[in-house]
Amino acid sequence: MEKRVVTVGGKGSSLSSSSVVEISCGLARVNIDSSAPSVAAKSKTSSPAAAKFHFQIPGDLLSATEVRASTLVLLNKLLLTSSSSVAAAGQLSEILNSESSSDANIAIDGIAPAVLPSLDFPLSVLVGVSALADHRCSALSLISDAVAALSCEALKADVSAFDLIDSGDGSTAKDDVSVAAAIKVFLNGSKMVGGSPLDPSVYDIPEVHGHFKEICRLLHSRTRTQLNSAFRASSSAAAKVSSATLLDLAVALLRVGEISSRRAQLILDSGMDSEELLRTLKAKFPAHDLQAHFASLLSLFTNQNYIQFAHGFNSLLAMVENIVCSEAMTAFFGLVASDLIEDTQGSATIEVNNVKKNKKKKKVLGKGTTALVQFLKDQILSIATEAEATPWEGYTNRFLSQWDPSNLGFDILLKKVKEIVESNESRRLPKIPKGTRDFAKEQMAIREKAFSVIVEVFERHGATALDTPVFELRETLMGKYGEDSKLIYDLADQGGELCSLRYDLTVPFARYVAMNGITSFKRYQIAKVYRRDNPSKGRYREFYQCDFDIAGQFEKMGPDFEVIRILTEMLNELDIGDYEVKLNHRRLLDGMLAICGVPQEKFRTICSSIDKLDKQSFEQIKKEMVGEKGLSEETADKIGTFVKERGSPLELLQKLKQEGSEFLDNSESVLALDELEILFKALDKSKCINKVVFDLSLARGLDYYTGVIFEAVFKGATQVGSIAAGGRYDNLIGMFGTKQVPAVGISLGIERVFTIMEQLHKDKEVRASKTQVLVSILGDDLNLASEIASELWDAKLKAEFLVNKRVTKHFDRAKESKIPWIVIVGERELSEGIVKLKDVSAAKEYPVARNNLVEELRNRLKDTKC
Repeated sequence: MEKRVVTVGGKGSSLSSSSVVEISCGLARVNIDSSAPSVAAKSKTSSPAAAKFHFQIPGDLLSATEVRASTLVLLNKLLLTSSSSVAAAGQLSEILNSESSSDANIAIDGIAPAVLPSLDFPLSVLVGVSALADHRCSALSLISDAVAALSCEALKADVSAFDLIDSGDGSTAKDDVSVAAAIKVFLNGSKMVGGSPLDPSVYDIPEVHGHFKEICRLLHSRTRTQLNSAFRASSSAAAKVSSATLLDLAVALLRVGEISSRRAQLILDSGMDSEELLRTLKAKFPAHDLQAHFASLLSLFTNQNYIQFAHGFNSLLAMVENIVCSEAMTAFFGLVASDLIEDTQGSATIEVNNVKKNKKKKKVLGKGTTALVQFLKDQILSIATEAEATPWEGYTNRFLSQWDPSNLGFDILLKKVKEIVESNESRRLPKIPKGTRDFAKEQMAIREKAFSVIVEVFERHGATALDTPVFELRETLMGKYGEDSKLIYDLADQGGELCSLRYDLTVPFARYVAMNGITSFKRYQIAKVYRRDNPSKGRYREFYQCDFDIAGQFEKMGPDFEVIRILTEMLNELDIGDYEVKLNHRRLLDGMLAICGVPQEKFRTICSSIDKLDKQSFEQIKKEMVGEKGLSEETADKIGTFVKERGSPLELLQKLKQEGSEFLDNSESVLALDELEILFKALDKSKCINKVVFDLSLARGLDYYTGVIFEAVFKGATQVGSIAAGGRYDNLIGMFGTKQVPAVGISLGIERVFTIMEQLHKDKEVRASKTQVLVSILGDDLNLASEIASELWDAKLKAEFLVNKRVTKHFDRAKESKIPWIVIVGERELSEGIVKLKDVSAAKEYPVARNNLVEELRNRLKDTKC
């Protein structure tokens, strides 16, 4: 058969891992593009005298495949490094296209002297082996998932570990979810799983295989780059990176091999349908010491012995491939041994451990594993072989031949596994984008309750509702959020307008007030906002905010007092537990920075650093302020002494205003302290000051704040960070119009509040439905159901109906939905002109005249407060 030709050296041509594998295995030959010599001929400068490059092909250290892969990489990198080295590259191509691969001293002519020092055969070995590994690991990643699925059925394993869903908050690794989904494709419909207790070799599969997939992807990316990049003056960095990537992959392979071996051993320990088969499988099971091999590999890596390290890695990969193959064989025969005996003997009975028994109940495998098992059975039964010592010896030998990566049968197997996964792709559960969430009915019940409490508090203070578009013109949002502007979601250009999703509700509110010429407005808004943040626990890309703002000229500090009072009312009535409201003043903060010697142009950026003190230590913040933002250590240390000040509002205020305080020498600070005194006295009279902490470390990084700033922090067991924040912004509205309208507002981080409430309610029954009555028709009369249900709906009662002959269905429905009352109507009730009214919790029934149903229900619901 004529070999495929892989061309290198041409303009725009690139070398791939699969091409390296084909040439290394002798399935293709290499050819230098005809345009490469002409490139050299067109060079305007004459080349210096050519030199020779000597290198040793260590046949005693590398396999023939590794030697050919390394030589191909050297050839391609040489062409990319120097267009004047085509003749030398031609010599390498002749070596590759010859059948010889023994160790020898190689000298190639025609190397430009300037290029000679950069040529690096050990790097070529690392990259060549990486290309081989890239190709083989891609196959192993797919095959190992399929084999793990077979083992789960052979072990009758608990597969709850595969019930992974990408939650969107970063708490679940993407590749772990992908592995779990792939295995569920194979196990879909299986009756063989769910029995045995979880074993680490099973519940670790998503994490171990997911990590392997992740490192394989990294190897692929780095290998593709290295295959198609020239040698550099110093290649030590490239060699270190390539070897480090292979070491990371070796760690992942070690874990894959260990849990694969463990699963296979568990299957063998559980026994087989034939003692002879069990002996055969045990004899063929590989005795690899993965830990010892990895230890020697680590030593080679540490000593930068790259050629031996590369070969050692390839050996480890072969060991793991061998183990996964043995696991597949063990699981396969554990599932189908009895079927194979029946197929070959044509008997209605089978021999199980040398005892005649009746045919066993048919095993119901998953749809994916059924297809794979049938394919494997067909393959081993169709292969003609010479007579073996025992039938099981023949079966196992044929099986192993199909799993040899160098065998054409392995490619057929790989295609079959891909086909099974892809054909079942539609059965995979869809998922939501990262940083977003779905909310089940119980969660929605908690959310609706919280929203009703919040709205009631807002309306108690005279606020009216407002809604604004979910996206704004980009120019509206830009320049309002400081360093956080990078988190704004930009939309693709539609019709010539550049738009972005809203980042918060405050800027759209300011835009609305300015656009409509409003000078006084007390409003609330509950809506979703969007931030291109990294999802983590409690941090999402789409979430609700509940905002309350007061815009306009009012008595000094009056609106500021009211929004803080509203905040404490909300958190108290939501009944989430202990919290504190940290409070500061932007002008006091600016005065503090001026006292410390911070240049005014750096106020905002230093505020952004100080704002991180709730997440990082002062030493980390100091390093940022000095190293990245150019403050002196003395200035940073002085800031450190101030930001440690926190305590009771009136007590700390008195300390800052006492004679000799540096704050009294700064006009901004004096103004802030006077305003805070008014505010604190009002909060004291309102009996909510006990929830407030005066904290000089509170900075709030948003650019638009001009006065009081505050932040509520939950102090309970659930760690969620800030749950609400706000402040005064007197200049924001003026950015959108000609008139300045002062404003102050608060934003409740409702998603974090929901997290707290869900934790508080996790052990309590949450009633998702508000249904008061279930109309239960014992039969199939929809007309009767529609008549009675409509009477209840017309009476403004919350009712559902169910038409079913089985009484238990009605009771189960009521209990599941926590519906307190059932109206039961059967043939007997119809004949007597009554209905039965059942109290579900008390398990009591009351006969009620049909024409008196609505009135009776109203009275009973009033008594039970449903």
